[in-house]
Amino acid sequence: MAPPTSSDPHVAALDVFTEVLSQSDSDEAPDAFYSRLCAAICGLARMQRAVLFRYDGAVRRVRAAGAHGVSLDLFAGERFTVESAEIARIALAEDRVVEAWTDVDRLLPARYVDLFAPSHVVCAPMAAAGRWVGVILADRAPDAPRLDDGDRDLLWALGKAAALAAVARIATSQRERAAQLEHRLDLAREVHDGVIQRLFGVSLALSGDRELSPEARRRCAEEVQAALADLRATLQRPLGRAPRPSATTLGAELERLAREHHDLGVCLEEGDPACVPPALEPLAQSVLAEAVRNAHKHADPTRVAVRLRRADGAFVMEVENDGARGRRRTTGMGLRLAAFEALQSGGVVEYGRGEGDTWRVKLVVPEDDA
Repeated sequence: MAPPTSSDPHVAALDVFTEVLSQSDSDEAPDAFYSRLCAAICGLARMQRAVLFRYDGAVRRVRAAGAHGVSLDLFAGERFTVESAEIARIALAEDRVVEAWTDVDRLLPARYVDLFAPSHVVCAPMAAAGRWVGVILADRAPDAPRLDDGDRDLLWALGKAAALAAVARIATSQRERAAQLEHRLDLAREVHDGVIQRLFGVSLALSGDRELSPEARRRCAEEVQAALADLRATLQRPLGRAPRPSATTLGAELERLAREHHDLGVCLEEGDPACVPPALEPLAQSVLAEAVRNAHKHADPTRVAVRLRRADGAFVMEVENDGARGRRRTTGMGLRLAAFEALQSGGVVEYGRGEGDTWRVKLVVPEDDA
């Protein structure tokens, strides 16, 4: 990254942040953007290492979204919240940069302290319009001077800029979901105005007491054929939401869910996560997360077994839990949406009671469609 051209640190920060934004690609993983932002912050504020934590709506938890000077893999599956990190709570609640040399063990999660042994910690809040987006956690060399007012203002401004960038990405995602919802509403209206109205007219003709004439029967047959043609054309369009792009893999997601729900006994019983076609990674992860979420909410399992295989030209994933005993299961909206996602990829999602006290969710997608 080219050095800033202005002697004013705030103008230089704006230059660097603009450069980071300009390097963003709509197809790149979000972690790459946030990691470049951490690198810029370390350069501008003379930090050794920095990690950006933010709330990720896709997985419904706070996660390390970017880092500089340290590997993001070290934070995989780790929970970082305002309850576990007192320094983050103070920074967000008081909307100020917090610096600490003492009581680091009390202000930071124990694992963070064990991994990095920081002695000079700085936490900048990422907040916008009263919304807590995340924090930037960094450390300086032990012999580095304390932050002056200029340094604090600079870090605070960078945190605001990072929060605005994150909110802008969230707004873009929400607009995409709104467009998908509008598309589904248009699809339902099209089916109603075309197919349903045709079939309703045929049902009225067939429900009468009088014998239909040959001409009337022919007209009914034509209307049914036209309704089938309309329905076939409609079903060729996307029926549901497209699964969100994923920066992780099914294997990593399986490990995370096993750690997060250790009481459920989530395990890979058969197959290799590497057999998942790359194009199906988001769909497979979505179905897996929904199946585990249902097991957690609606069952009392001791084991959630995941089986992966490729058979007869199709990718197959089964998620089975043994906790359905004595429970009346109903189909939730999450599984229905997962079924729509599978249809978008040319596949199906099946779910229901299995043998004994088991409940099974099964995803099948032809590899040609994938």
